[in-house]
Amino acid sequence: MFKKILIANRGEIACRIIKTAHKMGIRTVAVYSEADRDSLFVEMADEGVCIGPAASKESYLVIDKIIAACKKTGAEAVHPGYGFLSENAEFSRRLEEEGIVFIGPKHYSVGQMGDKIASKKLAKEAKVNTIPGYADAIDTAEQAVEIAKAIGYPVMIKASAGGGGKGLRVAFNDQECFEGFTSCRNEARTAFGDDRILIEKYVLEPRHIEIQVLGDAHGNVVYLHERECSIQRRHQKVIEEAPSPFLDPATRKAMGEQAVALAKAVNYQSAGTVEFVVGADRSFYFLEMNTRLQVEHPVTEMITGLDLVEQMIRVAAGEKLSFSQEDIPLKGWAMECRINAEDPFRGFLPSTGRLVKFQPPAGVDGQVRVDTGVYEGGEISMFYDSMIAKLITHGANRDQAIERMRDALNAFVIRGISSNIPFQAALMQHPRFVSGNFNTGFIAEEYPKGFDASMVPHDDPALFIAAAAALHRRFEDRDAQISGQMPGHERVVGDKYTVMRGDERSLVTVVPAPGGYDVKLGGETFAVRTDWKFGDTLMNGTLNGKPFTIQVARTGLRYRLSHNGTQAVLLVMSARWAELQALMPTKVPPDLSRFLLSPMPGLLREIAVREGQEVKAGEKLAVIEAMKMENVLKAEQDGKVKKIVATAGASLAVDEVIVEFE
Repeated sequence: MFKKILIANRGEIACRIIKTAHKMGIRTVAVYSEADRDSLFVEMADEGVCIGPAASKESYLVIDKIIAACKKTGAEAVHPGYGFLSENAEFSRRLEEEGIVFIGPKHYSVGQMGDKIASKKLAKEAKVNTIPGYADAIDTAEQAVEIAKAIGYPVMIKASAGGGGKGLRVAFNDQECFEGFTSCRNEARTAFGDDRILIEKYVLEPRHIEIQVLGDAHGNVVYLHERECSIQRRHQKVIEEAPSPFLDPATRKAMGEQAVALAKAVNYQSAGTVEFVVGADRSFYFLEMNTRLQVEHPVTEMITGLDLVEQMIRVAAGEKLSFSQEDIPLKGWAMECRINAEDPFRGFLPSTGRLVKFQPPAGVDGQVRVDTGVYEGGEISMFYDSMIAKLITHGANRDQAIERMRDALNAFVIRGISSNIPFQAALMQHPRFVSGNFNTGFIAEEYPKGFDASMVPHDDPALFIAAAAALHRRFEDRDAQISGQMPGHERVVGDKYTVMRGDERSLVTVVPAPGGYDVKLGGETFAVRTDWKFGDTLMNGTLNGKPFTIQVARTGLRYRLSHNGTQAVLLVMSARWAELQALMPTKVPPDLSRFLLSPMPGLLREIAVREGQEVKAGEKLAVIEAMKMENVLKAEQDGKVKKIVATAGASLAVDEVIVEFE
């Protein structure tokens, strides 16, 4: 077994690999960019080597720097994690030539299966079901359009060397194909150093289901059941689960056997994933093979009891698999939510900055698991992927896994940046998701105009009113105790309040009771029992005996409460204050429609218009790159460009002016 391994990655996955290596008694080396100098994975590793500037093309993607770090530290093997160089055949080959073990498949397998074009040809030869498409590299956007028309829209445009949703678009017409090809090629060149693009038929109402395979150097290959990855936004996975609520045992077996056949065809030795698109009739077609560890591997670990990182290390060290196909259990159900630094209320734009508060839910062995690479006080950078944590739950069945995920999301506190937790929580409540009746178009179909918390109906609206009233009464009671009033002239705290949520006003009476308060609302009494303390971000308690966990933030007299995907801002006032509040004028926000503002911090890649140009609604104005993704900004209405304020290549802040219109 290895004595020391180097992790050629960063963030959450680097931390994940380090934990398993330490469990196995293996020392670890972290390589890091200048931007990651103070990161958690660097602290966790036994040694660290700085390999360059923040930009990945100058650090994490430079093979020579990784090899030099191995030689400097004496690392015998390299685990690439996912992304970066994990599916780079040249990297695997170079390590082998230097006598360093690549903890992953052999370079010839990476080359054959990591390349989406070559893998499709090999899949056909191995008699694996494939979907129609153009399996050669495409040179120009014009050629892409002609190919797409020949295949028939819609088509999927994707980078040959891609993964993780980077360099991938779906086009339904010529214009979308032309623009999608250009964006995919740019993203692929930036993220992977390989701008080859392929096009294939996009199956309508598809499900994305993948098979986890594991092979060793002795000819043994097994499949570790499937993962359902159909809940996606912009072709990036949002929720993953294992097993799939859609597959029956016969289809699971057929897909698993095809995945194994494909792996054996290329002498696959490590953990890998064969991805399929599955139709409504359970017909399935090969999409691609990811020759690496997947982001969503924890759900497979939950249902099988296997540590996939450990298995990869053992296989790389030459050990045989210690189990056969018949030995692999399928225990219960696992669910994973990707917690990303993005604002779901602003079109999921990237959110960067300082983690003022980072409080994951308490891990419960076998039930709740949090994989992360960040810490409270750390910084979320614009240079890398937006994922800051993975939240995984396990249950005896799917309903229990979902219920535990709901509770865990309610208890996951992030402050300082925006996160997609409200959206994840809303998905966990959605009837279609709960029923298992969904496909890869689910989010686009259910949220065509974006996500807003007001769209999420709460099953108990009185919870917010009662909780806000109880919280406010607790603040009032404390204020009365510390006000320093003279004996006999103490401040009397009243029982009656007005709670405003938007334009809705509710009259409540709040009376102290053992362990909390009784809140009278509309002729009904709500018993709020809680041990909440001042400064707590979570309010745990019961409402009429039913447990709840609410996230709490207070500004002045306003309370921002979050529960089950719903966010509510409530204003709690005395009766007199409510009378005065009704007389306050409404402040009209400034008109910013004449400006194109940067919706996120990022690099301004392109200005697509010029001064004096007439533009139409929907026309491309600019391109901003942030967190490894290109974001195209388009005109919301017809207009004329008065002034170009920003210049291409500039680093923009949120709401910085790019273009001014007449």
